[in-house]
Amino acid sequence: MKHAIAPLVPVLMATPLMAQDFEAAAQSYFDAEISEWATAQVLIDAVNAQNEMTASYSQADIDALDRAWRDEVGSSSTPTITPVLENVAASFLRERVTGSGAAITEIFVTDAQGLNVAASDLTSDYWQGDEAKHSETYGQGVNGFHISEIELDDSTQRYQAQVSFTLVDPSTGQAIGAVTVGVDAESLM
Repeated sequence: MKHAIAPLVPVLMATPLMAQDFEAAAQSYFDAEISEWATAQVLIDAVNAQNEMTASYSQADIDALDRAWRDEVGSSSTPTITPVLENVAASFLRERVTGSGAAITEIFVTDAQGLNVAASDLTSDYWQGDEAKHSETYGQGVNGFHISEIELDDSTQRYQAQVSFTLVDPSTGQAIGAVTVGVDAESLM
């Protein structure tokens, strides 16, 4: 049954009412399933550590890292990608994806610059800072929250929306980065 519905998801989401229904379902899913682990100390520690390293990066530095990431996709040598996919925070994220019963397609965490810190799976680029998932979350402060439109995701090959939110360090109350959770559209409808 799910396979029969999957091709209809983009058509169903074309109506404003269905889009509102999905947004409400995504918000409910966030409240019930994501918010309980959204500020795990392992994520806070990883982002704070990377923020110390990347705070002085220029846009040219960021662009060079993003190009390196894109060049490494599909390559056997991945010195930019490997640290993001093989760290304690990335393992934590993979556990959340596995435990979601296929409702979550991917999760990644970015620093204050919008650079990937940890990811459950390979993302198509390293720098998220030029995208709404970062500008409408971290860029808006501690209450930043964004739900994207449903799209076929290149990296997961599933129809998903991304629920993104500002990551706040509970010890300081300051925004330190952002978290993006890919949510399978079909699982919420």
